Amino acid sequence: MYIFDIIGRTVLSFLNDLYEMGYLAISSIETFLFHLIRGRRAISGVIYKQIYFTGIEALPIISRIAISLGIIIVTQAMNILPLFGGERLIGEILVWVVIRELGPILAAIIVIARSGAAMASELGSMQVNNEITALEAMGIEPRRYLVMPRVIGAATSVFVLTLYFEVITILGGYLLAGFGKRITFGAYVSNVLGTMGFMDIIASLFKSAIFGLIIGAVSTLHGLRVGKSITEIPQQTTKAVISSIFLVFVLDGIITAIFFI
Repeated sequence: MYIFDIIGRTVLSFLNDLYEMGYLAISSIETFLFHLIRGRRAISGVIYKQIYFTGIEALPIISRIAISLGIIIVTQAMNILPLFGGERLIGEILVWVVIRELGPILAAIIVIARSGAAMASELGSMQVNNEITALEAMGIEPRRYLVMPRVIGAATSVFVLTLYFEVITILGGYLLAGFGKRITFGAYVSNVLGTMGFMDIIASLFKSAIFGLIIGAVSTLHGLRVGKSITEIPQQTTKAVISSIFLVFVLDGIITAIFFI
């Protein structure tokens, strides 16, 4: 009975976390779309800073990983494909591997590692230092000024970074595929575009937007859960990272099943 009690408490706690994350994500979207009148300039500034930190500053590492991944995929493909129909299948492999799966997932993981942990620890520090209490005393709603800009900023950044990651990965693959004129750039691009379907693009973009919302909601939720002890900051930050990665992979499987199965 004790084991069942632990399992029950764990499941209820997880469902409660899902509810709070969903509420933060949905309320952030609603506020951004319909209630961003009062304090627009200040809130917009926070959103721009979040996009700069989460998206623009992540471009160098995204570029390096994307080029490396493209070269690795094409290297393996060109070693195997001659046995199964030739290099014309490179486009299909890039679409299946990069567009459908690795693009959104890797972009999300990079954002979690760089910005998700930073958001959780930042809000946790504000909690410990009573800065959030001070904002409330001044009549500033924390969820409007602190949570919503970070959720929207993270979602926008993951969306754009996914597009950028996929383009650079495909171009990086051509660095090897085009070496020695084994395949022309026009044929390479036509191969990829001819394989890429409308559902592939929609699924990839939908995943990236959902992943960004989840990362922002999870990170801010755990940051706000920090109490008065500074030792809670690393604990909640670790929980934010683990929860974000877990939910990204679960949602990826669900969305892939909906679109392609």
